[in-house]
Amino acid sequence: MEVKVCVRNLPKSTTEEELQILFAQAGDVTAAEIARDRENGRSRGFAFVTMSAVSEADRANQGRSGSWAG
Repeated sequence: MEVKVCVRNLPKSTTEEELQILFAQAGDVTAAEIARDRENGRSRGFAFVTMSAVSEADRANQGRSGSWAG
């Protein structure tokens, strides 16, 4: 069962590729999508990462609490 995780407080320079690489350390990432401003296309500082299993999302959350590099 896939699960979508909201990742907040991201540096504006973070890319989807960086998120996929980071979360792949905890499991299978099926999607990574940075929320963008509709008018200018800039990052809004948060993203949604979809992982293939709840256990993998839990592992990612435990391993990353508050330490995001962008």
